[in-house]
Amino acid sequence: MIRLPTSLLPELGEADLRASEFTGVHVDSRRVQPGDLFVAVGRGSEFLGEAVQRGAAATLVPHDAFAALGVIGRAVRDRSSARVVGITGSMGKTSTKDILAALCAPAARTIAAEASFNNEIGVPLTLCRLEPETEVCVLELAMRGFGQIAALCEISRPQIGIITNVGPVHLELVESLEGVRRAKGELVDALPAGGTAIVPVDFPVERDDVDVVRIPPVRADVEDGRTLVGGVSFNFTAVHQAQNAAAALAALDALGLPRPDAVDVGFSRWRGEERELEGGGLLINDAYNANPVSMRAALAYLVARADRRRTVAILGDMAELGRTAPTYHREVGDALVELDVDEVLAVGELARGYLEAGAKGRGVPNIHEALRVLPDVVRPGDAVLVKASRALGLEAVAEALTSKVSAS
Repeated sequence: MIRLPTSLLPELGEADLRASEFTGVHVDSRRVQPGDLFVAVGRGSEFLGEAVQRGAAATLVPHDAFAALGVIGRAVRDRSSARVVGITGSMGKTSTKDILAALCAPAARTIAAEASFNNEIGVPLTLCRLEPETEVCVLELAMRGFGQIAALCEISRPQIGIITNVGPVHLELVESLEGVRRAKGELVDALPAGGTAIVPVDFPVERDDVDVVRIPPVRADVEDGRTLVGGVSFNFTAVHQAQNAAAALAALDALGLPRPDAVDVGFSRWRGEERELEGGGLLINDAYNANPVSMRAALAYLVARADRRRTVAILGDMAELGRTAPTYHREVGDALVELDVDEVLAVGELARGYLEAGAKGRGVPNIHEALRVLPDVVRPGDAVLVKASRALGLEAVAEALTSKVSAS
């Protein structure tokens, strides 16, 4: 990290200064190394002693954790010459971040957000990994309502902004697709004059002082387990990732970096991970999150990858859809019928809407019941998709399925 003086900490909260500067920032005391700052978020104050034992240069119990981390992240950003790319969207932002980081790494010193470090804590922590020699910083920007992306951009000041898509997410807070579009558009509003906005083909951009790159629907060529997009060979076969790759390639061009002939992307956990199951079966673990658009795309991919295997969809509730939630769950049920998925295990109360539309299968109220009936649902040789909103914790189902293979 770019070094910062510990003298900026006392005004942010209760600070214990043990050195004149700090060289890293963590909110997990287990990750603290000598010279780091430990910021006690939530119950973090219980672990101040551990942080000191691990060599922390300072500890901070902030008056306001979000504000304090914002000040620290902004201070690092002020001292960095790295070009910053901000990525948001209703779905695909983490995968786009992973793809762009893989594209940039061969040609530029690059850091990117870990997993989904995309909120008021995660974005400053990513900025705090900037080194003096860092050339590119790839950030993921999440939103729960209006103003959040604008606040994250005020800290990070991206020069390039990617909006992957707009879909029915967070409707409890922004009420409509137009509300989602407006909230995501805060990224474009925050770009400096001369910046680059990379947006879907139909996304409205009213500014005339930024370069606008529109990404139309992408045709992907899949062969031998790889996908060709924009002349670059990628190590994935999921067609919906091609759209994310096209947006990442546009950002690579805006950065002035060369396109490689081929790139292998290390995707974040639980986002379309594929594992072998017993009897030649296949698991697609996409348990990190779900919304109506990503759910349909994942189901289409399940059917495409099944290759004559029996198809099983273990699907949980899709959260934050507000009053429209039952309708959207029934629409996913329509997709299950249309795609002729062989068996569905619907987990959660809203998930019963998948079955109301006529999909074949059964419903259970929670993850515990899902684990109990799992042996009756999945057979050796099945192709299985596991997908739900994060709150359901459906990764436990995927772990149960793969543990059987590991034990055999």
